[in-house]
Amino acid sequence: MDHQEPGGRTPGEIEAARKLFAGSCEFVAGAASFESLPAIALPEVAFAGRSNVGKSSLVNALTGRRTLARVSASPGATRQINFFNLAGRFYLVDLPGYGFAQVSRSMKETWQDLASAYLRGRPTLKRVCLLIDSRHGVKDSDHETMKNLDRAAVSYQLVLTKTDRLKAADVPRAVTAAEAAIRKHGAAHPEVLPTSSETGFGIAELRAEIAAAATG
Repeated sequence: MDHQEPGGRTPGEIEAARKLFAGSCEFVAGAASFESLPAIALPEVAFAGRSNVGKSSLVNALTGRRTLARVSASPGATRQINFFNLAGRFYLVDLPGYGFAQVSRSMKETWQDLASAYLRGRPTLKRVCLLIDSRHGVKDSDHETMKNLDRAAVSYQLVLTKTDRLKAADVPRAVTAAEAAIRKHGAAHPEVLPTSSETGFGIAELRAEIAAAATG
């Protein structure tokens, strides 16, 4: 029997996920309104988080592509819900960021309403990866999102981003702090995964988690 790697997945599962994410990954649709969401078809795994937390960079790192999802230094680059078909198995869904963005208040509210409607009304949604900047930890807006996901009974998992910006000794502390933050949230997956899109740290483990959630 395969021994388990950090993250609770076996080497066999990690290798299978690597091959899956190395396959075709095509942009399917960008939805700016609930009515324009693509028809429900495949299982879905969504990526949510504050503006500029690194969602698009993480999607690119997971799929080994530099330009699959748009990356910008300006918060609020993702202005719609973007769907990517991974090898015909499931959709990766990139949600607009919440919190700070250099747009009007009405536009922020439109994005937030769209994301909320998607999270509540998508029966094929298997997991939300809620991204947290490892340098800053869980913020009030993250707790609010977690409460909304709890109410909608949507399974979600905290993923720490930008761990390459921390000292090595500070990464376990950031994980412990995030684990403490989720204890009062019923829909949260108990394990927090630290990652870096720059160095690839934690990407293999996250691929395996996503594959298990989407296809299990």
